[in-house]
Amino acid sequence: MGCVKKGDKVKVEYIGKLEDGTIFDSSEKHNAPLEFIAGGGQLIKGFEDAVIGMNIGDEKEIKIPPEEAYGMPNPDFVKEVPRNCFPPEQEIMPGMVFVMKMENGKQIPLKITLVSDDKVTVDLNPPLAGKTLIFKIKLLDIVI
Repeated sequence: MGCVKKGDKVKVEYIGKLEDGTIFDSSEKHNAPLEFIAGGGQLIKGFEDAVIGMNIGDEKEIKIPPEEAYGMPNPDFVKEVPRNCFPPEQEIMPGMVFVMKMENGKQIPLKITLVSDDKVTVDLNPPLAGKTLIFKIKLLDIVI
């Protein structure tokens, strides 16, 4: 069959961890292997690049720096919004995560970082921004 080339559709099992060992995602959590086009820009660059050259059955562990994952946190993505943007009956505390739906239908997680009587500070950076990610990947198949 050969090894994975850019443009091949692949099927992998994976476990994603942070440097402290915390598992943040896995194919087991989704009860299915992950399918994607190698080099197709669907996933973070470091993950997609890692499967290129692998053969079916190969396993590898890779360390992806923030620059090839979700980037570094952007201070411009931390905003103050009026408290009345949230339902009045909604309890809001630092650390809570809400999903904001954009006009284009895209959903963005926002993390509450500070709450006062009339303002709420939210962080729109991806939750894994600034983090080095470690993935264990097993190539199950190159889909034809």
